Amino acid sequence: MPKSFLLTDDIHRYLVDHSTPLDDVRQRLIAATSALGPVAGMQVAPEQSIFLTIVTRLVGARSAVEVGTFTGLSALCIADGLAPGGRLLCCDVSDEWTSIARAYWAEAGVADRIELRLAPAIETLRSLPPDATIDLAFIDADKGGYVGYWEELVPRVRPGGVLLMDNTLQGGAVIDATNTAEQVAAIRRFNAHAAADTRVELVVLPISDGVTMAVKR
Repeated sequence: MPKSFLLTDDIHRYLVDHSTPLDDVRQRLIAATSALGPVAGMQVAPEQSIFLTIVTRLVGARSAVEVGTFTGLSALCIADGLAPGGRLLCCDVSDEWTSIARAYWAEAGVADRIELRLAPAIETLRSLPPDATIDLAFIDADKGGYVGYWEELVPRVRPGGVLLMDNTLQGGAVIDATNTAEQVAAIRRFNAHAAADTRVELVVLPISDGVTMAVKR
């Protein structure tokens, strides 16, 4: 099922069918996550998983950070796209969901490229060296934390490095002034904050529920 409010089921099926096919491990991880029920909505869309691998490869990423791992599909895809010797640091707080992730990372042969830290992400990010050495960052966690994660990561991303932020359209609710939900308001604040940041160039892409892609100047 599409996560994008912009796509019909038929169009979503068409774009997935005309993109690089998902390998067996990704397919089984998606199926296992779907079986969890409504919480599965936190998983990235199939086409988004391919996008993450492609962008990671294009950047030539050797150092990547993910904020919000859930059952591990996005991390698997980023790790799969890393340059030889590359490493991905995953920040999450749930041992329950990331235990599923660990199993599929092992099956995919990427577990040795991933370090998972179970702690509040803002604390993990603040503990990182201040040097601008990160090639790729992906933020897909609590929306109220986006501005804080952004402020910790942007200085640590190298010039030409990429930051990706998920769910920045909120099903279109970002333009509905009557929608005052906390999560929607948080994304509005983040979108305005990021768009005004002269340290980056960025574009909001209509992939899934909106993916903001920023390149460090």
